[in-house]
Amino acid sequence: MNKKIAIIGGGNLGAAMAEGLVSSGFVLPEHLIVTRRNIDPLQSLKDKGVLISDDNIEAVQFADWVVLAVKPFQIKEVLTQIQPSLDAKKHVLVSLVTGVWIKDLQEIVGEEFSLFRAMPNTAIAIQESMTCICSHHASKEQVAYAADFFNQLGKSVFIEEKLMDAATVLGACGTAYAMRYIRANIQGGIEIGFSAANASLIAAQTVKGAAELLLKHNTHPEQEIDKVTTPKGCTIAGLNEMEHQGFSSSLIKGIITSYKKILSDM
Repeated sequence: MNKKIAIIGGGNLGAAMAEGLVSSGFVLPEHLIVTRRNIDPLQSLKDKGVLISDDNIEAVQFADWVVLAVKPFQIKEVLTQIQPSLDAKKHVLVSLVTGVWIKDLQEIVGEEFSLFRAMPNTAIAIQESMTCICSHHASKEQVAYAADFFNQLGKSVFIEEKLMDAATVLGACGTAYAMRYIRANIQGGIEIGFSAANASLIAAQTVKGAAELLLKHNTHPEQEIDKVTTPKGCTIAGLNEMEHQGFSSSLIKGIITSYKKILSDM
């Protein structure tokens, strides 16, 4: 494919993306440029052959695909700065900026560009992100490339833009929800006799294995639950007690509350 990629904003997210793209072999290091005002933290990328710069315009002129990985309050300034160097016939824009809609990007760069919005989560740092993507004015080739791009960093799915706020809750906030479950599992494990280290290992690997079962078997959670719940067994006793205490309903309410918070802040 040999596309040249610029990642504007080499913070935690941008740097993690660059690491994943290079280590997966998706892009040659010399075909990737990452920008940051202070480039010192990007030295490890430079050592791998990635181009680094504090000049966003230089990066845009170098690239075919421009990934915007800046903070929401920076997006208007950055887009205004690089807009004169953008060419709709050459550049594809990918925004990772939370709460910034395609129409907001178009107000600055114009309506003729191929645009993508993507919502990864923090597991992108280990190439295990769940990334939700939507597109506008993109060709089939560009859509396929975007999917391949984010599949190097975990898994991806295309959704309608109206679901991007919901994707933030389910895919990004969802990491915190899963961590809270694991933390409770660890606490329970300690209470029944395990050391904190062993409880942490058992809880984390068990959750990882459960997720892999769903992903690889393409099954519903209840199908996998049925495999470990025997009549009068300890699993069903524990599950029923959790439900009596509001486990599922509290999780659902938490997801809905997070979603309402996003909407109220818009």
